[in-house]
Amino acid sequence: MKILFMGTPAFAIPSLARLIESSDDVVGVFSQPDRPVGRSHTLTSPPVKQFALTHHLPVYSPQKIRTEEIRETIAQLALDAIVVVAYGKILPPWMLEMPRYGAINVHASLLPQYRGAAPIQWAVANGETLTGVTTIQMDAGLDTGDILLQREVAISPEENAQTLHDKLSGLGADLLMKSLEGIREGSLEPREQDHSRATLAPMLKKADGKLDWGWPADRIHNLVRGLNPWPGTFSTFRGGYLRIWKTERSPEARDVDLNSPPGTLIPRPHSALQVRTGAGTLLGLLEVQPAGHRRMSGIDFLNGFRIAAGEHLI
Repeated sequence: MKILFMGTPAFAIPSLARLIESSDDVVGVFSQPDRPVGRSHTLTSPPVKQFALTHHLPVYSPQKIRTEEIRETIAQLALDAIVVVAYGKILPPWMLEMPRYGAINVHASLLPQYRGAAPIQWAVANGETLTGVTTIQMDAGLDTGDILLQREVAISPEENAQTLHDKLSGLGADLLMKSLEGIREGSLEPREQDHSRATLAPMLKKADGKLDWGWPADRIHNLVRGLNPWPGTFSTFRGGYLRIWKTERSPEARDVDLNSPPGTLIPRPHSALQVRTGAGTLLGLLEVQPAGHRRMSGIDFLNGFRIAAGEHLI
């Protein structure tokens, strides 16, 4: 099949790699435009574009895809299918209708759950124990097309968004190839999603990582896992920014003042620094990063900053 691939982040690379290795003909790659990255704002190409160029594929990075120029370009390619993996924009109806087999999307959730831009992060942050990958026949909605194939994956209690991302990206590539095979053979029967069960996974913002120590420990722990590595979770300590990288749920201790407010730090020699959280719970701080400092263990933070009992995170 003649295929146009559309993808942007690292999640999409295994799918593109499998297509390149297959007997299908990848005639071009669409990826988001280069963006400024880091403190120096260096203009950087997205991972999919970099990967495609190393394999000498034609790459298109339009600022807008709903233009007559793009329409003519795609029409000239005479496509059998468009494959979309985390491209980052909703495709216009005419683009979905042009290829012989339409557009096939790989989405990192068990649709109709977690439609949207950040399904992996929100699944972990919400404490889900099961997720997966879905391939769909795209329509004009946001992840609303008919389901082709699905595969489930368990989310372990200490998994974070990055480790789950890596699992699902490989699984997504496998499911894509099986979906394309089924489309070619005519053996797949697309099934409509149960739209009444739909949930959303909106794009993350840095503000989503602000911790509220009045939440129970489980909720905070899951958010730390779900937003690791980006955008990350944070609090305020001694008036400065404190990134929270890794936590652990702690059993209630008898020597903790039950009247201490949420956010109260509980230092103990030679053990993880703990913080009082809501609903009478405790959370251990395993890895943190104060502003202007390296990432460090909770014990190094406790000792290096000489944290006293009763200090607070806000």
